Amino acid sequence: MQSRSPDTPDQGSDLFTYAVLLRALNRELNRVTLDFAQQQGLHTTDIHALAVIMDSSASADGPVTPTRLREELGLTSGAITACLDRLQRSGHVSRVRDTADRRVVHLVYNPEARALAREYFSPLARATETARSHFTPEQLSTVADFLRSLNAELATAHETRA
Repeated sequence: MQSRSPDTPDQGSDLFTYAVLLRALNRELNRVTLDFAQQQGLHTTDIHALAVIMDSSASADGPVTPTRLREELGLTSGAITACLDRLQRSGHVSRVRDTADRRVVHLVYNPEARALAREYFSPLARATETARSHFTPEQLSTVADFLRSLNAELATAHETRA
């Protein structure tokens, strides 16, 4: 085993290594996502919108509205309308009026489209499960904490630039 001097960065903890690994992960996720978008005749923005709609339906925040989607994606009202029109025409989402306040529109990821995406992305899910199986629950908790913290820091940095 080769010993490191105190000045030699750990290959798993230096910033450059993280940057390289995150870029590689981003490339792989983008490749799969863009392939799905192309197969479905969707734009990249549409896929980002679907992710927000899907994640919102699973969160305590409840269903997403067009306004909230616009804020999440940083797009204009016109761009969100065009995106939602494409997603609705393709059968991926539905616009559903709130029963208590008919002025409010909720965006719903249609079950058939969700099943289609689940099937398409199942190799990604299997790869994730395989990778997760190499780590203890404590390690996975640390990874999740790191990703939550990184996402929060990136969101703060974005808000500061805006």
